[in-house]
Amino acid sequence: MANIKSAIKRAKKSVQQRNRNMALRSKLRTAIKQTQQVIAAGDTESAAKSFQAAQSVIDKMVTKGIIKKNRASGYKSKLNASLKSLSA
Repeated sequence: MANIKSAIKRAKKSVQQRNRNMALRSKLRTAIKQTQQVIAAGDTESAAKSFQAAQSVIDKMVTKGIIKKNRASGYKSKLNASLKSLSA
């Protein structure tokens, strides 16, 4: 454990930031999984709405630094491809 006051504070902040990042990452994964489930169900209208919601969550995670923009692009691309295959 740290002895210096600033090091103690950084240790506490690191734990808080890790918890926040884990919660946000979980939110991201949940949004993606929900969209995949709706697409698998076959309802195009609700799948499009779910995709828009997931897209919003993915973009927010990029701005917060949880994932990188290329990874976000990959997520959106995969979801969009499966959505298009559903409507085709």
